[in-house]
Amino acid sequence: MARYLGPTTRISRRFGQLILGSGKAFERRNYPPGVHGPKSRRKFSEYAVGLNEKQKLRYIYGLLERQFRRVFEIAKRERGVTGERFLQLLETRLDSVIFLLGLAKTRAAARQFVNHGHIRVNGHKVDISSYNVQPADEIEVKNTPASRQMATRQLEENRIRTVPGWLTLNAEAFKATVVRLPTRDEMEQGINEQLIVEFYSRF
Repeated sequence: MARYLGPTTRISRRFGQLILGSGKAFERRNYPPGVHGPKSRRKFSEYAVGLNEKQKLRYIYGLLERQFRRVFEIAKRERGVTGERFLQLLETRLDSVIFLLGLAKTRAAARQFVNHGHIRVNGHKVDISSYNVQPADEIEVKNTPASRQMATRQLEENRIRTVPGWLTLNAEAFKATVVRLPTRDEMEQGINEQLIVEFYSRF
């Protein structure tokens, strides 16, 4: 399983936006880490800009480089705009969908929820967090006291989170449906995916 075990808020400070760690801690120190953080005026090359954008997205979804690159290669082979299709493949991962539905506080917690067998897709147990959902798929929390209790707690804690329009949630029944694939404006806004496409095109 891909996990980042280092300082979390430091990652957000590095990229200038909340990605990992505490929001309050990031607000207090929202400048780059390091001795010269507040005064840093480094100029970045095109390569470094693309690398930073790629690393930022990789941390958001919690993937190792090999996994991340594999998703990109799949997107490149498919029809459509490569960058947008790449984001769709990341956003429709089962762990990401569980996070977006409010069934977990973070994508890392959602990955654990899936891997522990608490989720069913179209009536079948799916414990692979990288599983990509498709339009018309039905997602349900396993009908056991333990699974439903955890789901109830998470839904209550994350009730202010808005479920995106490409998903529908029936919280009382612990069920959700994938209405369609997400559009670009429904996915991660703080990312310039074209920079990532250009970065990988160098190799």
